[in-house]
Amino acid sequence: MRHRADVLLKTFAAVLFVSSSNVALSATVAPKVKPDGKITSVSRHGVASRPVSRPVAALKPETLGVVGHRHRAVGVKEVVSAQMIKEEVPGTNALKVLGKMPGILFQSADGQGLDIWSQSLYMHGFLLNQVGVTLDGIPLGDQQYHALNGLNVMNALASENIGHMDVSMSAGAESVASTSNLGGSIEYFSADPKHKMGGQVNQTFGSNSTMHSFFRFDSGDMNRTGTRMFVSYMRNNAEKWKGGGNQFMQQVNAKLVQPIGEESQISALFDWGDLDQYQYQDLSFDMLHNGGGGIDNFIGTPNAYAKAYRLALAANNKPGGALPAGYGKMSDPYDASYYDGGTVERDYLGGLNMDFALTHRLHWKTVLYAQGQYGRGTWASPYPWYSSGLMPNGAPLFDQITSVHAQRGGFTSALHYNIAHNDISAGVWYEHYHVDEVRNAYYEPVLGQGSPINSMGKLPSPMANLWGDTFNSNSFTAFVQDTYHVRPNLNVHFGFKSLLQTVDGRETGNLSAYTGTDAIASGSVTTAKAFLPHISADWHFLKHHELFFDVAENVKSYPIAGYKMGASPFAMTQSAYNSMQSQGGLKPETNWNYAVGYRYMARMLMASLYAYHTNFRNRLQQVTSGPITNPYSAVMNVGGVTMNGVDAGLTVMPVKGLSIYNSISWNHATYDQDVTSGGVRYGTHGQQIVNYPRFMYKASLTYAWHGASAHIDTQYIGERNFSYIGDTHVPGYWVTSLGARYNFSELAHRSDRFRYLNHLTLSFNVYNLTNTQYISTMGENGNPMSGDDQSFLIGAPRQYFGSVAIEF
Repeated sequence: MRHRADVLLKTFAAVLFVSSSNVALSATVAPKVKPDGKITSVSRHGVASRPVSRPVAALKPETLGVVGHRHRAVGVKEVVSAQMIKEEVPGTNALKVLGKMPGILFQSADGQGLDIWSQSLYMHGFLLNQVGVTLDGIPLGDQQYHALNGLNVMNALASENIGHMDVSMSAGAESVASTSNLGGSIEYFSADPKHKMGGQVNQTFGSNSTMHSFFRFDSGDMNRTGTRMFVSYMRNNAEKWKGGGNQFMQQVNAKLVQPIGEESQISALFDWGDLDQYQYQDLSFDMLHNGGGGIDNFIGTPNAYAKAYRLALAANNKPGGALPAGYGKMSDPYDASYYDGGTVERDYLGGLNMDFALTHRLHWKTVLYAQGQYGRGTWASPYPWYSSGLMPNGAPLFDQITSVHAQRGGFTSALHYNIAHNDISAGVWYEHYHVDEVRNAYYEPVLGQGSPINSMGKLPSPMANLWGDTFNSNSFTAFVQDTYHVRPNLNVHFGFKSLLQTVDGRETGNLSAYTGTDAIASGSVTTAKAFLPHISADWHFLKHHELFFDVAENVKSYPIAGYKMGASPFAMTQSAYNSMQSQGGLKPETNWNYAVGYRYMARMLMASLYAYHTNFRNRLQQVTSGPITNPYSAVMNVGGVTMNGVDAGLTVMPVKGLSIYNSISWNHATYDQDVTSGGVRYGTHGQQIVNYPRFMYKASLTYAWHGASAHIDTQYIGERNFSYIGDTHVPGYWVTSLGARYNFSELAHRSDRFRYLNHLTLSFNVYNLTNTQYISTMGENGNPMSGDDQSFLIGAPRQYFGSVAIEF
């Protein structure tokens, strides 16, 4: 039956028309519709300019929010509406929604995309930490696990509170507050409080005891000036789909909006987040083939600590050691399962957004923000660093916990001036952050002599400090840009960005018996680029037809991470750091991006063709081998990468309510030269970059009728290189999901007997309909130069979710 289902779904996908709604960067935002049916072009900051004579029937925001693939193209940006997010399981990570777009690859070990360790997103070959990300203008940093300079958007805003997302996969984004945007940007915008008092209650139940709850209250307009606010609470709790343990999140969001006159306003956003998640175990091909994809850590399973304890005794050749059943076939059974591994985060984020109309043509927009974070990642290690193979208390296990305390604050400020045929903007961004990161060791008890440490709870005093780092950073960017409206249907954009960032990193602790080195990296790195140009043009040359191009130079500041925690200058030993500095290998990543595209947009048909070319220089990568508890980890400059890609497709809307969407993406991104590591030369030249496929195909069929809607989505993710030389790769796979929703409002309006059903919505979703087993996230612990490594995760099996939502 499973084979027949796979064949039917693949046949369905094959007969769908090839489509895409991918576009490049635009110099304009959504147009305003005037009462006479004409539109007024709007600059990036929202100041009206002059009338545009071309037809606008297809540009009404409410229409475009659901036409095509339920997002709309505005110039060379994708604007993803809240409606597209609502079609997913409530609480789903917004990045997973973006994963439906052409050229974007989102991977996670769970169906909702909430497992923070396994989250991975690539956009046209750029990892998420190479993309600029903001929320209401607040920079969110490089988005890596326990990002030291930002906050994962999942922890910053509940998905139900996202108003829309502006996504650019193109070359330039000089006005976005980021030091990491090598390629494109994702700008999140929170929904505004409603003008009418009311509320919203959502409740979701699903597989693996999933329970998602969301409550929101809107004050409505509280006075004649329009002051209004909302406050919401979100709670998500689910058991892991394999192994044991749960994944828990709760979050409070609040937003206040104060209009000032007709064109100005002040708004404030607040976020508190609490995350406690047991993570899935990282796998290797040896583990997968000889132990199976169901291998996971022991926590939450019968006799969990006893099994982990005896396995640790076996790993250290101590009496009483024993392997669990089925583990003997693996070449490294001791790293296949640990007692536990998890993540804890406590986040606070606040932002004040001020938008003032100084004159009708001149706007001043400023954002002030601050963030605090406590986070920790933990796992129980079976490898004590003592020569006896046991801790001083006689146990073969200890908990090693990496803790992060981070504070950051800053501001952005920009002036936007509209005159004649020009929309001119200039602005600055400044941020300071301070981070203390330490890894400590904690005693686990001798079997039968106490309870093991609760990684999610209050910790005892550590028995040793294994290593520590402290970081201080100052970042400054400035930009100037001008969009010149040559004709009503032709816009030319030019701008540039300047960037300066300094980071000082210092060792605060080092137990050499554990780290294997006398000193971990300390020093100071600076990223400085005075002139990063960006030029683009957008030409609507015939009715429904559009051409555009986009060219920019970009730089990414040095990534910052603690010892062996990422591809960072500070993640290596002091000697490796000094060697990299002296040999000139420590340079910031830079690139030139080129993009060109064509789009056709009509009532029943939307088609596009988008091509891009990128030249990377000084690409920093993390290369690992050995056990994940204490791997050999090297940060290497793998040199240049040349990337060429195409997205193409067609969206067909043959009848009212029916939309057939497809996209095909092809990416050829290869390393420009071989790499030498440990005295060995590896043939990386000409190999596809790791973790990102050369080919992706995505399709969706959506139908809406009155209050009912249904959709089925399928994706094919092509083969991906796991090792840098391409001798180990992950096979391609299909994954299909479906969903259905019914809103009772129309039924309630037709009959008084059903009035109580007004604003009631029921929904049902199935993830991984065909129950495909596939490898999802890759390279979370880095990638090997050759062969195997314990650095990928299995995707979730078939899961079911049902939801009820009420608005009042």
